[in-house]
Amino acid sequence: MYRYDEFDHAFVSARVEQFRDQVQRRLSGELAEDAFKPLRLMNGVYLQLHAYMLRVAIPYGTLSSRQMRMLAHIARKYDRGYGHFTTRQNIQYNWPRLSDTPDILSELASVEMHALQTSGNCIRNVTADHFAGAAADEVADPRPYAEILRQWSSVHPEFSFLPRKFKIAVTGAERDRAAIQVHDIGLHLKKDENGKLAFAVYVGGGQGRTPMIAKKIRDFLPEEDLLSYTTAIMRVYNLYGRRDNKYKARIKILVHETGAEELARQVEAEFANLKDTELKLPDADIQAIAAYFAPAALPNRPEGWGNLARWKKADPEFARWVHQNVQPHKHPDYGMVTISLKPIGGIPGDASHEQMDAVADIADEYAFDEIRVSHEQNLILPHVALADLEPVYRALVAAGLATANAGLITDIIACPGLDYCALANARSIPVAQEISSRFGSPERQAEIGELKIKISGCINACGHHHVGHIGLLGVEKKGEELYQITLGGSGDENTSIGEIIGRGFEPEKVTDAVETIVNTYLGLRREKSETFLEAYRRVGPQPFKDALYGGGAQAAA
Repeated sequence: MYRYDEFDHAFVSARVEQFRDQVQRRLSGELAEDAFKPLRLMNGVYLQLHAYMLRVAIPYGTLSSRQMRMLAHIARKYDRGYGHFTTRQNIQYNWPRLSDTPDILSELASVEMHALQTSGNCIRNVTADHFAGAAADEVADPRPYAEILRQWSSVHPEFSFLPRKFKIAVTGAERDRAAIQVHDIGLHLKKDENGKLAFAVYVGGGQGRTPMIAKKIRDFLPEEDLLSYTTAIMRVYNLYGRRDNKYKARIKILVHETGAEELARQVEAEFANLKDTELKLPDADIQAIAAYFAPAALPNRPEGWGNLARWKKADPEFARWVHQNVQPHKHPDYGMVTISLKPIGGIPGDASHEQMDAVADIADEYAFDEIRVSHEQNLILPHVALADLEPVYRALVAAGLATANAGLITDIIACPGLDYCALANARSIPVAQEISSRFGSPERQAEIGELKIKISGCINACGHHHVGHIGLLGVEKKGEELYQITLGGSGDENTSIGEIIGRGFEPEKVTDAVETIVNTYLGLRREKSETFLEAYRRVGPQPFKDALYGGGAQAAA
């Protein structure tokens, strides 16, 4: 994985000391909150309902054991013993004292981490496929390109004060596990018939108040043109993106109002002026960055196949975990392990400092010192020998991290909601906990199969509810919390925005409504292999509306 060079070290250290001075001036009263707010946001410090929150960047979701131990240390020393992993592949601490934040940032810098550009109208953390570098369906590892974009975008003088925040995602596999079509820019690595690498470029996706699916404006962008073409997009957006209304300031609105063809024409015109400038990526530079991401030397471990068969036969719980949480690796003797941060009845995405330390220890011993954070709020060990799956499982059991539910109904994405967030209208966490408890039986989950529930506490959609197979949006109506349900969303290569199914449900009724939806699906699927999303796309919303509302949906809340 990427290691800081001398410039990185000096730059991050200087920013920490600059922020230390700003915090001291705020605490002394020399800086008022209005003047301090843009300064703290530039360093990832938010003011939530009850306390400050610090968002730490995990570029493209890749961590070393050393870095994970530092995250555990910060949770233990400066917070309340836990951290919250987010849908942007970052981690948030919900209870740091403002006076401690410079020390936290200094300790992060000691392991080559920071909180830069985790807030503000700038280019945010570049995200990527959490199985990058390991997946069997991968064309190329997208992380070197994500790192190139990170370096290019960090404190970019032209793009640090955009009309609105800007999010980029990169994938290099046939299966889109990075949700690129609901990002401001989505990049899909591909190869032509001669094996040359290039990108399909999507622009104008996003969720929030006006959810939209990105439009493909380039089918085959040569890799050497990545920065010049991205710069062209950013310049068009920076020039024409609206600054008079933050609800209409994202690039998706510009694409919608301008039209994808006209926007593409403007981007191509700007690109023509940039493609042969210093922004063109030399192959030597691409290879230098790619060398940091060279795959671990994975020795052949053929004994794992026989051992795995015996272990599965001897322990049904282990067999269930392997079936649900271990995916095939490009090396046949290895697997990619999902560590679920969704215990039954637990808070999605939370991990205690003890659990973070345990994951670091496991990665050290069994996973080549590499950990990933997924946008689904889970952790990944990308390289685990099949021969080591049983001891890895035992270690996860001991840490309370062996829930076998990856991709199932209890693997719920949820934002912090009204328990923490000043923007939220409703609580997300208790709803997720109740649904998880209702469907917690392993047998029930297996019967239902793949089903993604995503919950947001407000229209900003940090819980990605628009692309949930079942999406729940917390809204406020006449001073009361209400939950609007959408069905049929998806954030994969066949992206779709969920349809609002009808009027909202009170907090005490929403889990019953989800159960009604699930039971309706089970009654209408053609065979057990037909997933919820497949069945919904086949029959449409009406059977679910009838089941929920007794023969026709009422007006949406």
